[in-house]
Amino acid sequence: MQLVFATHNQNKLLEVQAILPQSIKLLSLNDINCHEDIAETANTIEGNAQLKAEYVFKTYNLPCFADDTGLFVNSLNGEPGVYSARYAGQQKDAQANINKLLKNLNNTKDRSAYFKTVIAFKTENDNKLFTGICKGQITKTPSGSAGFGYDPIFKPLGYTQTFAELDPQTKNQISHRGQALQKFIDYLI
Repeated sequence: MQLVFATHNQNKLLEVQAILPQSIKLLSLNDINCHEDIAETANTIEGNAQLKAEYVFKTYNLPCFADDTGLFVNSLNGEPGVYSARYAGQQKDAQANINKLLKNLNNTKDRSAYFKTVIAFKTENDNKLFTGICKGQITKTPSGSAGFGYDPIFKPLGYTQTFAELDPQTKNQISHRGQALQKFIDYLI
């Protein structure tokens, strides 16, 4: 089986390739010569995932899945949420996003948060969503060098390490993206 993963994010691509069975050949947007930045204009992560999957399917007529992920911090009324990648501006700078979030949480006792990933799968006969959620806490300082995005400041419940400190195999088993992908794989197989 061959599927397009609607992303230009190399980190996401590698993470997903590590989880998917070898029987699924993964193509990136670059592999299909899709170099445009697909607009994420929905006000939910579900909507953004669907926009990307539908765009690729309609434009290239290839089976496709897309994901969108948000970090939702309870004491900030769900911020950064759907704007997680652009929290500190349109440049999608992960370090700037982390800095802004830590500043906004300065002197806040409730640091509970959760990551939510939604995968939208689009083919001629399918239009399905798969969701994964990982609850945890925002740390006061970044720690670890693995992963990407907010991983250095997110400590999943039941763990003493941030996502950026965990080995990739452990992270993929417990993460929001790993959970959503497992549901997707179960559906495909």
